[in-house]
Amino acid sequence: MATSGNRNIIKLKSTESPYIYTTTKNKSNKPGKLELRKYDPIVRKHVLFRESK
Repeated sequence: MATSGNRNIIKLKSTESPYIYTTTKNKSNKPGKLELRKYDPIVRKHVLFRESK
């Protein structure tokens, strides 16, 4: 199995509910905070998810 190298596991927290996604991010390519628009099953619509600790 390959090693992850520069990839770190991060949490993406919804801006409208307590729902959290987990994903990986390459810190050398994306040094800032990640923001993605994903589906939130609690509010049942697509909302902005921001990287959190």
